[in-house]
Amino acid sequence: MTMDHGISEAEWQARCDLAALYRLIAFHRWTDLIYTHISLRVPGPEHHFLINEYGVLFHEMRASDLVKIDLDGNIVGPHAVPRPVNSAGFIIHSAIHAAREDLTCVIHTHTSAGIAVSAQEDGLLPISQHALRFYGRLSYHGYEGVALDLDERDRLVADLGQNRVMILRNHGLLAAGSSVAQAFLEIYYLERACAAQVDAQAGGGRLVLPPESVRQRTAAQSNRPGAEARDAFAWRSALRLLEGQPEWRC
Repeated sequence: MTMDHGISEAEWQARCDLAALYRLIAFHRWTDLIYTHISLRVPGPEHHFLINEYGVLFHEMRASDLVKIDLDGNIVGPHAVPRPVNSAGFIIHSAIHAAREDLTCVIHTHTSAGIAVSAQEDGLLPISQHALRFYGRLSYHGYEGVALDLDERDRLVADLGQNRVMILRNHGLLAAGSSVAQAFLEIYYLERACAAQVDAQAGGGRLVLPPESVRQRTAAQSNRPGAEARDAFAWRSALRLLEGQPEWRC
């Protein structure tokens, strides 16, 4: 499908990328019915961003289902028809889009493994290669209830700091990136790390933790130059999982 009338080519590409990301999250079974949310900043100086229409399931998301809003939660654009947006989604995503110019895409999940790790006092343990990707690069935000209060945005941003990933205590996971590809890879490895930790703990045996020097070395290896090109390569490969679902571009 060609871009919709009145929507720029850049925005339409952003819509297609974000719709694909929603479907990939569904493919990996990281959804929570109609809850959780993913957003993507629309190219341009306005800091408008796209988010899901509340009630559309992730596996059925289309480019045209995404709602463009401003940092105050107002629907904007040539097709500014009132459509519901998750209030908690607005609070979380608007906070990051307003404060972090470098992060264009933000993903939030409520998976069993992510919630389980978020409820553990020690958080994510450095027990797997996937977890070590985030060693020294992972933030935590304490639970304050359902994210409906505007003043929580400042604390979310302060806790995130300069990192791209954060565990929301007693809640779930958050990952962001400078592109859809980067954000997808961040949540992919964070989810896998949490799932591996829960499985390892379920075994009941003593866990092996690598020495500090190995933790630092592995983290540096995982974040070495050239990551953007590798992320883009992995993203193109992931899109092939959606073959046979062309309607996400509609």
